[in-house]
Amino acid sequence: MAGKSNQSGPAGYARSVYLVDGARTPFLRAEGRPGPFSAADLAVAVGRALLARQNFSPTQLDEVILGCVIPAPDEANVARVVSLRLSCGNRVPAWTVQRNCASGMQALATAAERIAAGYSDLILAGGTEAMSRAPILWGPELVRLLAGWQQAKSLGQKLKLLGRLRPEHLKPIISLLQGLTDPTTSLIMGQTAEILATRFNIGRKEMDGYALQSHQRLAAAIDAERFAEIIPLYTTDGRTIKVDDGLRRDGSLEKLAKLKPFFDRHYGRVTAANSSQVSDGAALLLLASEAAVEQYQLPVLGKLIDTSWAGLPPEEMGLGPVYAMDSLLQRHPQVAEQIDLWEINEAFAVQVQACLAALEDEAWQHQELGRRTVVPKIDLERLNVDGGAVAIGHPIGASGARIVLHLLLALRQRGGGKGVASLCIGGGQGGAMLIEAKGDQS
Repeated sequence: MAGKSNQSGPAGYARSVYLVDGARTPFLRAEGRPGPFSAADLAVAVGRALLARQNFSPTQLDEVILGCVIPAPDEANVARVVSLRLSCGNRVPAWTVQRNCASGMQALATAAERIAAGYSDLILAGGTEAMSRAPILWGPELVRLLAGWQQAKSLGQKLKLLGRLRPEHLKPIISLLQGLTDPTTSLIMGQTAEILATRFNIGRKEMDGYALQSHQRLAAAIDAERFAEIIPLYTTDGRTIKVDDGLRRDGSLEKLAKLKPFFDRHYGRVTAANSSQVSDGAALLLLASEAAVEQYQLPVLGKLIDTSWAGLPPEEMGLGPVYAMDSLLQRHPQVAEQIDLWEINEAFAVQVQACLAALEDEAWQHQELGRRTVVPKIDLERLNVDGGAVAIGHPIGASGARIVLHLLLALRQRGGGKGVASLCIGGGQGGAMLIEAKGDQS
């Protein structure tokens, strides 16, 4: 079997883990230059608004746990930076986790495990990322020359070093591209999407159609004011940003068809428009034990029931949600047919489509899982109902928390129920989370 899941273990957490509140920033499309906010800035903007509406002090939090993949050098443990800036105080421990695209979900899962094990009762968790601020690096040859320059003790030594300098040494390295490339296969994430397109015979027109649908669903959700979780951002030049700015309301299949493939220039089908957007953003949730709910009289929006992780070949990392959802629902077979809404993070349109194709391909399931999957066929009307990362954006440290938060609120808007949030993870993993939401009584 190509993938491996953590199928053993108990079905759910030993103690109840409640989701009591959450918020996120608008997701801001990277535009080829550093964005207006650092990762810490984004998380602080959300955290400040989120904590201000609670009836407990930030110092009463037990922990702050954030996911972040590309923290700035001056925000190395960004969770601690955020915690202190939110006035949580010196005594509240804070730490940062990293599981590539699932870092925000990992933060939630870790918080849930801490609460379920009795170590903590009230945790602020989620993720943040400023992808537009990923640093530009210099190659090792120039770094060695600069190190030699610092150590040189005479003008002659320095002139000798300058004589070794070549124009190619000045070529910058784009760290974001390196980070989005799997080092074990040398494939950038978009190339893994092309592999899935070939494996499941998914055409360019299908991908573009899915991408267009993502933008249309996001536009409809914004117009219907279904993103109550968004906290506005205010820039230093006086702008107010209230919604995700990657939305394209004027999109059409004709316009999408004109774009050239991005990852395989000659034979590819994956374009920038049917891929997720490189973005900046943050999403945070408050998780609590039953004792904390009672002590602080917290509202209960829902429960985090269980989380599952799975591994698979890095070159097919986009299928990670199938492996992880299968592992998750094997532990909860009684609810497999009772899932009201699904979220599969849209790393690429074809990646989601490949997951859906795999769920209908029994030959693939027997080959890769060794049996038929327990995940039911997913109704498209219950998947990513308000759009996904193709339209919203994919700040990699935050997306896992975003999809859980929006799934929770989307379920509440529809009277409550159960939902599964999942995503693929660069390097060949998948994550899935099962939640249950109460109906919105407001």
